[in-house]
Amino acid sequence: MATNTHLVRLPYVVEFTAREEEVAALRHEVRTHLDTWGLRRLVDDAQLCVSELVANVVAHVGVGTPTTLSVGMNGTFLRIEVRDPDSRALPTLVAADVEAEGGRGMALVAAVTERWGVSLLGDGKVTWCEIATGPTSSGVPDGSHRVTRTEAMRGLYGVVGEEQVGRSVGLVGALRGEEAAIHIITDLLHWLAAHGRDADEVLDRAQVRFETEAHRTSWD
Repeated sequence: MATNTHLVRLPYVVEFTAREEEVAALRHEVRTHLDTWGLRRLVDDAQLCVSELVANVVAHVGVGTPTTLSVGMNGTFLRIEVRDPDSRALPTLVAADVEAEGGRGMALVAAVTERWGVSLLGDGKVTWCEIATGPTSSGVPDGSHRVTRTEAMRGLYGVVGEEQVGRSVGLVGALRGEEAAIHIITDLLHWLAAHGRDADEVLDRAQVRFETEAHRTSWD
């Protein structure tokens, strides 16, 4: 069956004031529109991009900045744009080492998109990114992008190998460890769902195993 992801669609555009509390509503609107467009499998990546691009405005331009979000189609790509009035505070992609305080947001965007960039305007800038819609088959979710994302996040979040267990090693500091774990677990749950597994059952089994091992360790 031919995919309908190549059709031209009018972009969803919303003007808002850049505040952290606005992000939840924006994410909800993105989900609603992508569901309507038949792009449900791109919801998580699109929501992540919206969250990070808006957070970038809040952090580097300022709370209360008048901002515009646009989500539309650019050929076979889902294009997300966030416009703000400051052409000086440009987002950058930096190596997220232990001491890094910035750059991780755009590293996340880079990990889940095909490309991203900044377009300077006379009255501000547009930070944009594009997610490949790719060919889809009727009623069958395509989980391949989840595999790519998970592999990218292994390095991004400092997932260490068995040979490094017990060392104080990793790209993510202790204060960001919880956030890293949540992202990694979420992607693993998507991978399980894509392979027909019951994510809730796996979570329950993992919790039981964790508690059993923690109890055993406390008695050793």
